Amino acid sequence: MTTNPAVECRDVTIGYGSTMVVSGLDLEVQSGEMVALLGPSGSGKTTILSALAGFVPIRSGEILMGGRVVATGQRHEPPERRDVAVVFQSYALWPHLTVLETVAYPMRRRGVRPAEAHLQAASILERLGIGQLAGRRPAELSGGEQQRVGLGRALAREAGVYLFDEPTAHLDAELREQLQMVIAAQRRRSEAAAIYATHDTAEALGLADRVLLVRDGRVVQEGSPSAVYERPVDMWAARLTGPASRVAVQVQDLRDGHARIDVAGSSQVVAIGGVDGTPRGVVQAILRPDWVHVGGDLQAQVDGVAFRGTHTDYQLSTPAGSLALRVIGPPTIERGATIGCTLDRVWIPADRVDGEGTDGSAL
Repeated sequence: MTTNPAVECRDVTIGYGSTMVVSGLDLEVQSGEMVALLGPSGSGKTTILSALAGFVPIRSGEILMGGRVVATGQRHEPPERRDVAVVFQSYALWPHLTVLETVAYPMRRRGVRPAEAHLQAASILERLGIGQLAGRRPAELSGGEQQRVGLGRALAREAGVYLFDEPTAHLDAELREQLQMVIAAQRRRSEAAAIYATHDTAEALGLADRVLLVRDGRVVQEGSPSAVYERPVDMWAARLTGPASRVAVQVQDLRDGHARIDVAGSSQVVAIGGVDGTPRGVVQAILRPDWVHVGGDLQAQVDGVAFRGTHTDYQLSTPAGSLALRVIGPPTIERGATIGCTLDRVWIPADRVDGEGTDGSAL
């Protein structure tokens, strides 16, 4: 039996006044699926969530939830008629309600008796690690505590669709990780769909089943977390999804996903992707730091060293371009040193294989 997507957008456009913010949005999210909208500030992520929630009307296209049309260019169902729960970046808590009353409120709205609603709300607060705050009001809470209350209220809604608008943006690293774990655990328990807007790459890749890269109101790439990381459509997508470099390479003998390449006179056999046929001449290849290794005959000078705790990032200069290198553990190579390195894979975007030099210009 075929079921309808939990959320579906068909050629949706959204604007404010004369400004078009989102154009031609096509999106499907299945029940139980978490989709991340990853993009910089101003890319349209929050506008998309606002339209799905019913806070903003759309100009054209259709939005469907569970197969039911909730918005067109001529029709707009209000938020209360959509089976949606929203976790706001700005908390949006009611100042006169206690934490327990805030989380219990959605259940009371569904007709759950007060005692049972409070009992379930207390359980949610314990899962979020803030059970001891049940009697406090928002003014008595820190920003991180308020954010967890907002998340608890959304979880209590038991909606078919959850919308997360950068819910961890203002939290420290430890709290951010805790909330991400709670969100992931809740998703495993629930069959609800979830759409998570963020500009944090690690958050998007770590939480989502599928990632949509959003630029200027358009989806420029979508795929699994590993696909958007390993096979970016262009250099913008590569840098959005993690550290990335590019170097000029000459491709030879391309077959079965491998090729011999020449990098500034260094001949190497690497895994290669992103091209059909053998590109002629010098091409610009995208590299991730973990695709570069110490040892080999590609000469590089160490221009920068940054210890990150679990690993060390090195910035290298080579005759073919600047490279990022990531090595597990503390620094073992000094700035200014000359080393040999090798590559084990490269990615060449299919939409552009002719090189334009190695100076960092547009790919």
